[in-house]
Amino acid sequence: MSTLTVTLIQTSIHWEDKAANLAMLEKKIASITEKTNLVILPEMFSTGFSMQPEMLAETMEGNTIAWMKQIAAAHKIILTGSCIITEHGHYYNRLIWMLPNGTYGYYDKRHLFAFAGEDKKYTAGKKRLISSVNGWKINVQICYDLRFPVWARQQKTDEPEYDLLIYVANWPERRSRAWKSLLVARAIENQCYVIAVNRIGEDGNQMNHSGDSMVIDPLGNILYSQSIEEAIFTMHLNKGTLEEIRSKFPFWKDADSFHILQDNPHE
Repeated sequence: MSTLTVTLIQTSIHWEDKAANLAMLEKKIASITEKTNLVILPEMFSTGFSMQPEMLAETMEGNTIAWMKQIAAAHKIILTGSCIITEHGHYYNRLIWMLPNGTYGYYDKRHLFAFAGEDKKYTAGKKRLISSVNGWKINVQICYDLRFPVWARQQKTDEPEYDLLIYVANWPERRSRAWKSLLVARAIENQCYVIAVNRIGEDGNQMNHSGDSMVIDPLGNILYSQSIEEAIFTMHLNKGTLEEIRSKFPFWKDADSFHILQDNPHE
């Protein structure tokens, strides 16, 4: 069975300073000595969780995407995290899934955080992104999506839709209990590994973040967790362990069948 090696980067983020963040993250990625398949950065890794897309957004041909292509190629890794993108007159909180050869997929955040006005500035995504790496199927989502289990729920098919669920986030410390509880729930209910990468430190709105980046197995056991401090952590996930759990406890076969209806099905 295949092994997937994943590296989490939990870090503070320079507020709305793209050049400083890209330089900082480049050094952190270069410091990874262990061979890894995938490096995960937090949500809005180049700016912090800003509601200033008019000032900060880039196109898919901009500097941040070019930087991701360069880093992924230089280190022969898949690099992922979200940034602020403008396209067709809209702004998106967009997760980029950058491959070493420069091709990429992307996921636009589905659930926008109205409590902070994100829904007034950004456009919600309408489709999930499930990628394949080393025989692993990986579902990627962003921060507030965590509160909405239907969007992450495994569809009932002949086999589970995905093996690993990833969340990148700028989740505040004051709601860390919800963060930690819901991540464990997503792992148990979907019988998959969950990896969550959150930032630390205070942002430009004086909102503090405690990190609490985690790796959770399909039984809900926490394999790794780090609070408060910066961390670069590499984890090896074994597909055999996942298959054994699903075989011994085939709860996924009893799931409900359902379809997600879009808000604007004719668009």
